[in-house]
Amino acid sequence: MKTTDRPSPNFDTREGHPIDMLVLHYTGMKTGAEAIERLCNHDSRVSAHYIVDEDGSVLRLVGEDRRAWHAGISSWRGETNINQRSIGIEIVNPGHEFGYRPFPAAQMKMVAMLCRDIISRQRIPARNVVGHSDIAPTRKEDPGELFDWKTLAGLKIGLWPKTPAAAIAADALAIYGYETTDLHKAITAFQRHFRPASLTGLWDDECAGILAALLAML
Repeated sequence: MKTTDRPSPNFDTREGHPIDMLVLHYTGMKTGAEAIERLCNHDSRVSAHYIVDEDGSVLRLVGEDRRAWHAGISSWRGETNINQRSIGIEIVNPGHEFGYRPFPAAQMKMVAMLCRDIISRQRIPARNVVGHSDIAPTRKEDPGELFDWKTLAGLKIGLWPKTPAAAIAADALAIYGYETTDLHKAITAFQRHFRPASLTGLWDDECAGILAALLAML
């Protein structure tokens, strides 16, 4: 995998802390050139270790042994100094503000190659491969809903549930006591009892939360 060095001045020391996270971002700027300029501008006070352009080219901005400034105010699994423990990859995409669009195949291929290389060398656990929005959900949306996390998980980059949500719902409802041969009707019955304001017959996060709370009482 070929990378080109484009040093950013925006980094400091990890203070001996081991690397155990990989954070993926989109650049959220109109062009890749603008993003590179900002990440390498001392006055911006932001950076990342790598940036992957839409054509698949990769620039290395900060050495992995240094702390890049990409995470901001964030937390994961109770830890808050994410920059100290993570590697950050910026993926060129204008983002939600400037015309969010699908990530090209050449770009995703290189993102996958770069991630696999980093994960293998740094031994980063799958649950610690995250998006910026995962670690800063009140501030960030990237890399967003068009990012192909499922394909990456199939390449052992991060996690993706192997069991469809409907099957998870059926199993959980059955544990509570429902007969789930007709899952739509079972979900509707559950909603009629525990969420009567919205009888959609569709399983959603609110239903899952209600059922989890009920199962915790058993």
